[in-house]
Amino acid sequence: MASFSHPLLVALSVLAIVAFRPTSVDAKFSKSTYFTWGAHHASVSGNGEELQLVLDKTSGSAIQSKRAFLFGSIEMLIKLVPGNSAGTVTAYYVSSTGDRHDEIDFEFLGNVSGKPYIIHTNVYVQGNGSREQQFYPWFDPTADYHNYTIHWNPTAIVWYVDSVPIRVYRNYESQGVPFPNKQGMRVYSSLWNADNWATRGGLEKIDWNSAPFIARYRNFRARACKWNGPPSITQCAVSSPANWWTSPAYKQLSSAKQGQMKWVRDNHMIYNYCNDFKRFNGNMPPECFKPQF
Repeated sequence: MASFSHPLLVALSVLAIVAFRPTSVDAKFSKSTYFTWGAHHASVSGNGEELQLVLDKTSGSAIQSKRAFLFGSIEMLIKLVPGNSAGTVTAYYVSSTGDRHDEIDFEFLGNVSGKPYIIHTNVYVQGNGSREQQFYPWFDPTADYHNYTIHWNPTAIVWYVDSVPIRVYRNYESQGVPFPNKQGMRVYSSLWNADNWATRGGLEKIDWNSAPFIARYRNFRARACKWNGPPSITQCAVSSPANWWTSPAYKQLSSAKQGQMKWVRDNHMIYNYCNDFKRFNGNMPPECFKPQF
């Protein structure tokens, strides 16, 4: 897999890391999450800080957080399945439950050896998604751990990779565009068999001779507002020093962060639903005509 660093991107990444890190809240896997399936071969170690999800012929595996949140930042360090990962999907997302659920996604679509992963992003509001954007990573996501952060507040959702923003979905609810701001969402991650669609539209199947497939995680952090039912809709959104995500610094990407994101989107974006006129038969979603950053 090709791997390279752009000098401007490296310099801006350092600035972004410094600016993006207010006080961190510890949310160890051992204390803050539990296995929902596949616990017989997944594991937590390293004083509760390290997670290993496994996929083999018997099953995949998954975790979810004990608490739900509304606004803030969720981050993990993830080292994806190495080698021939075709047909596998490593999912990392926040979601509520029910037919009208809200959800903010990272999904990592595996590939055959030597071909790049696909970073798949999406947002669901009240059960409706179809807002996919996809990227090739500009690094090998299997060689080391990389930080994947979902940051959202009453103004916008931002997807970060190693503190580099790759996508923004702004709140235009006042103009009729749905936005996820009224449902608490738990944190989920899973490793599962999706070879009916994940790699080349399902043409590449899982090679079970390469099993077990292992995704590794470290340093789960939830710096977010705890969901305590409907009162949290107001409590988590009000501007206050405690609700750091509502501060002016998080209402608009800085020019440096916008420069980072432009570099990624110009060089590594491979799909944007807002450019898929055939899919929507020309009836494009309204947010596609509005500035996002």
